[in-house]
Amino acid sequence: MSVTSEMVARLRRMVDEAGDDTYDDDAIEAAIARYPTLDGLGEPPTVRDITTSPPSLTTNPDWTPTYDLHAAASDLWSEKAAAVGADYDFASEGARYQRSQVYEQYLRASRHHAARRSMNTIALLPWPEADA
Repeated sequence: MSVTSEMVARLRRMVDEAGDDTYDDDAIEAAIARYPTLDGLGEPPTVRDITTSPPSLTTNPDWTPTYDLHAAASDLWSEKAAAVGADYDFASEGARYQRSQVYEQYLRASRHHAARRSMNTIALLPWPEADA
């Protein structure tokens, strides 16, 4: 399952990470790879292998690598929010510093992308299969 450099660049723009100070390319690729989704032809990333007992999931050879970048962006924004979650507001020499606004903005961005992620369903399959 290959993540392309275009996907990495797009996710970097979605999470406002122009450089690799916080997330290097490997971390961005890993975030993307966590969210495989149906490709343009409706092929799932994994298929049920009934040759094993119990059946297991294997990589679908007909699947074109397709990932949910909004789900990955939501995760990264949540991580960024956690990093600044301990920041607090304070006043000094007549000035007010409201650093909690950064936390709220990051959570708002996370919710924005979570609302745009792909719909997912899980097919529950009985095992062992019922006798016909």
